[in-house]
Amino acid sequence: MCGFVGYFALDKINASITLKNSVKLLRHRGPDDSGQLISKNIGLGSTRLSIQDLSSRSRMPMESKNKRYVIVFNGEIYNFKELREEILKKGIELTTTSDTEVLLTMYQLYREKSLNYLNGMFSFAILDKKNKSIFLARDRFGIKPLYFYKSNRLILFASEIKAFIPFVKKFNLKWEISNKIISEYMIFRYNSGCNTLIRNVYRCLPGQFLSINQMGKIKKYSYYE
Repeated sequence: MCGFVGYFALDKINASITLKNSVKLLRHRGPDDSGQLISKNIGLGSTRLSIQDLSSRSRMPMESKNKRYVIVFNGEIYNFKELREEILKKGIELTTTSDTEVLLTMYQLYREKSLNYLNGMFSFAILDKKNKSIFLARDRFGIKPLYFYKSNRLILFASEIKAFIPFVKKFNLKWEISNKIISEYMIFRYNSGCNTLIRNVYRCLPGQFLSINQMGKIKKYSYYE
């Protein structure tokens, strides 16, 4: 189990320390390592539980060889060894034995269609530094969590809702209970669909991916029903 948090700023802010504080709140998800990367108005942070490749080469956020793409990833790709062999057959060199690098390389090759090749449980975010965009995805059955928040200043995404709190406090973001959700939550101790107990915080649905373009516009797509 790992954890990640990220932001997409819609105006000029300094969020380095805030991102670091958010990563600390996810430390229990990955006690082995943590890291963060900021590229202009976009930041990614992660905590890591080392399983497939214990070396520092597999640290996250992980950059592609051409430095264009950066990934933070929570989960496990069960068929990554088979995918790795297919990548090597294409003459592409890999520097780790991790499923993270395989996942990042598959995205470089196939973009959103890479999801059709994956067998596993996952949620991840990939930054395209050239296009200044973010790609977010969740596994077919929603085993791994993924939440996002949007205001007029920031778009946030994370493995757990509490990772948003440092940003809420620092930038005075709206943070209110959704009255429409309370009754359902009190009865079932859970709420269905994309809405959460917090207004403006949404759940990425199972089998769904999201794209955030350089203007901060979010588009949702379903790749599995």
